[in-house]
Amino acid sequence: MSLHLFDTASRSVREFQPVRSGTASIYVCGPTPQGPPHIGHVRSLLNYDVLRRWLEHKDLDVTLVRNVTDVDDKILRKANDAGRPWWQWSARFEREFDDAYTALGCRPASIAPRATGHVTQMVELMQRLVDGGHAYAAAGDVYFDVRSWPSYGELSGQRLEEVQQGESAAEGKRDPRDFTLWKGARPGEPSWPTPWGPGRPGWHLECSAMALTYLGAEFDIHGGGHDLVFPHHENELAQSRAAGDPFARLWMHNGLVGMAGEKMSKSLGNVVSIPSMLERYRAQELRYYLVAPHYRSVIEFSTAALDESVRAYQRLESFVQRVGARIGEVPIGSVGPEFTAALDDDLGTPAAVAVVHNTVRQGFTALDSDEDAAALSAAGTVRAQLAVLGLDPLTWPASTVDTAARGALDALVSELLEQRQAARAARDFATADAVRDRLLAAGITVEDTPGGPQWTLKDG
Repeated sequence: MSLHLFDTASRSVREFQPVRSGTASIYVCGPTPQGPPHIGHVRSLLNYDVLRRWLEHKDLDVTLVRNVTDVDDKILRKANDAGRPWWQWSARFEREFDDAYTALGCRPASIAPRATGHVTQMVELMQRLVDGGHAYAAAGDVYFDVRSWPSYGELSGQRLEEVQQGESAAEGKRDPRDFTLWKGARPGEPSWPTPWGPGRPGWHLECSAMALTYLGAEFDIHGGGHDLVFPHHENELAQSRAAGDPFARLWMHNGLVGMAGEKMSKSLGNVVSIPSMLERYRAQELRYYLVAPHYRSVIEFSTAALDESVRAYQRLESFVQRVGARIGEVPIGSVGPEFTAALDDDLGTPAAVAVVHNTVRQGFTALDSDEDAAALSAAGTVRAQLAVLGLDPLTWPASTVDTAARGALDALVSELLEQRQAARAARDFATADAVRDRLLAAGITVEDTPGGPQWTLKDG
């Protein structure tokens, strides 16, 4: 296949070759719903949504699994502080994440399994590891023995003597570098029965179990944020391979969103939440801002950069709408070879977006030259290209604010156009030209047609 993607494990760009011909299987680490989603959270899923759309554009049958870690230390602590049941706290924010994904145009995952619904599969995986000498029980907990797996560190490139799991020492733990598969029951916490005593899942174990359940022992792509390479994905890889499963063929990791040089996170207090962002920007504009940069790059968030992205997207949108208003229906065309080459090169959205803008420039030139057929063809190409990015302007509903603003603007412009028509009828061309110049200065283009004057917002 012509698609090449950067593989974290091999630290190289590799050709994508699916495990099963005609299909693509993707596991993406989803949310731990401890609080409202911010743009750092949704960037990851947006990147994999574009990947999924591109694979589907290539006629592959895509299965995308996005898990939900619905029980976790932070969820338990925050729920307890709020005096709420842990499951209620988790479910509330899981809905907020789903709402954010939907608002930003993400297609629903093929399955979005919750960790707590797969304890049986986790117990089975732990049993395989214990039987193989790669895991052991101690004081109600179950640990993975990292020294039993010589390849440990292969994903992140760390040597075993450099590893620090970030876990505290515990009774019976053989090595501080061993990581927790299962946490023994603690007062006030939920628990499930296992052969080693009651308890709850460890973070790393759950993803290996759910990936195996829905995608099989070997699948195509494992994705997530760059901050998950270690320890989460390193530990997933080790426990799955140690259990005898080939696991993911290719590992993809997206860059993070930062502010003032720091990763965006709740603990840093520099969060920009999705609900607050959507009060100020349309969802498609925010999506454009997050998918236009390369998925592996770091986005340093700023309102100035976001505003610039908004103007860029509105120019694309304006072109398609202007062609539709002037010529009629704009059918979706083909994406073209340059766009294809850009996305086939490690999902290169910056180069792909540059192709879109170049197509729009050519389209505006065709419009200005009254070459309607060329303009319509360009608009169809733009729609096809933007559809792959989830940004086709004709598939996004206008918001109530957009509709109201358009209606108010239409009333004001229509009044001025009536004044201009009256001036032209009286052969007062100086006044007619002055009205047209006022509109042009305000960013409104007027085109005289057999059916009367038509106005559109001028392109950027």
